[in-house]
Amino acid sequence: MFDVDTIRAFLDDAHAAFAADADTFARAELRARAEPVSDDAARREARVILELLGHGWLEPIPARDLRKIALAREAIAAASPLADAVYALQALGAMPIVLADGGASARWVKEAVAGRAMGAFAMTEDDAGSDVASMRTTATRDGAGWVLNGEKAFISNAGIADFYTVFAQTEAGKGSKGIACYVVPADTPGLAFAGAQVLSSPHPLGRIRFDDCHVSAETCLAGPGDGFKLGLATLDLLRATVGAAACGMAARALEEAIAHARERRQFGESLAGFQLVREKLARMATELAAARLLVYRAAWVKDRGAARVTLESAMAKSYATEAAQRIVDEAVQILGGRGVLADHPVDRLYRSVRALRIYEGTTEIQRLVIAGQLLDRGKG
Repeated sequence: MFDVDTIRAFLDDAHAAFAADADTFARAELRARAEPVSDDAARREARVILELLGHGWLEPIPARDLRKIALAREAIAAASPLADAVYALQALGAMPIVLADGGASARWVKEAVAGRAMGAFAMTEDDAGSDVASMRTTATRDGAGWVLNGEKAFISNAGIADFYTVFAQTEAGKGSKGIACYVVPADTPGLAFAGAQVLSSPHPLGRIRFDDCHVSAETCLAGPGDGFKLGLATLDLLRATVGAAACGMAARALEEAIAHARERRQFGESLAGFQLVREKLARMATELAAARLLVYRAAWVKDRGAARVTLESAMAKSYATEAAQRIVDEAVQILGGRGVLADHPVDRLYRSVRALRIYEGTTEIQRLVIAGQLLDRGKG
């Protein structure tokens, strides 16, 4: 059952009820779904999952209810890392439109929340990961509209998304001050899927290419310079929910490890009777509790009206994702050979949790952000 008690100080009654409902949904509808055996199968499965999520679970996104988004991701990630990826991309694809009050593009938010349209967040390039300002995809004015050229890489939902939130450079040499943001429907001429990038854990990922892709003025969510700010605001808002997903994966790993320790017998007694196993379980549970407190503190601060939660979110994501990696690894160790069998939930968690330490800002970048925030305090 979803552990509400640890984070209860950061939840009101409605959030506590939502957590219980999300846990029930995830266990009933997602946990038993088989892991796709190929990239093509993962792409088909992502569509099925999106339809399931469209029955109300995505509604906290346009409401900007960060605690509900975090609670949903934690429950969903514990049941299915692929389903969490689907949820995360609906948030990342739609949130820039929400924050920018996207006008004509607002229709995509409604479709995304209903599970009828799949979103994608197209910022990363081969040479523009942590250094977003070095992106080379260009946007050139063409009358009232724009023409996009370039290629994006490591884009979740590439090839299956119905719309892409795209960041592009409008003027060479301007860096972050030249970046704008656009909503580009997948069927726009000049936009093409440029191939899959296959992960060890099922996750639709790939490249998209823009070849003289004409988009109207209405698709521009934020002009030169403001696009970079919009991208950072989106990541700042949602970053703590990556930590929530990490907590969900860690909680599932701990659950599996405890069950195995109780049932598995070696040398005449259960694993739970060995002090080294107990030490591992105690450390796993403590790290999980600490991670969840950081995550829901960040979400609570934002939901109470804070303009930015840069420090809180960076702490939450960096600690929770690193802790989850350690917790899942310890779960594999407790399960032994069973923990590395491809059909075991802990093996799937082991393959899935690693990416969380990289996407939406690596742990190293988050620590630089934390230090910068601390050093800037008290400056005149």
